[in-house]
Amino acid sequence: MRDWIAVIVAVLGVLLVLAGAVLIVLQALGERRPVAAVPDNADTAVIEAPAAPITSRLFGAVKSPTPADRLIFWGIILLVLAAIAAGAISFDFGAKGGS
Repeated sequence: MRDWIAVIVAVLGVLLVLAGAVLIVLQALGERRPVAAVPDNADTAVIEAPAAPITSRLFGAVKSPTPADRLIFWGIILLVLAAIAAGAISFDFGAKGGS
């Protein structure tokens, strides 16, 4: 039973981490470029500002706290709990009296 719980918690943890990572990447890739101001009397088409490099958009998305960050955080917590349930991580507390 302990192994089943560890597997279920590990799978949920991995899914949460992957979902958070996908949300961060989609947010960075889906940002719209700001449109430059065009005078009302201009006969030209709308001019778009140059796009920021993908690395700066990804770092900007990671720096700002989003719900995706929370998904990753909870996923990591579930993975640690799965490792504890499976016995991969154990804690040993003890006290010893010296003489």
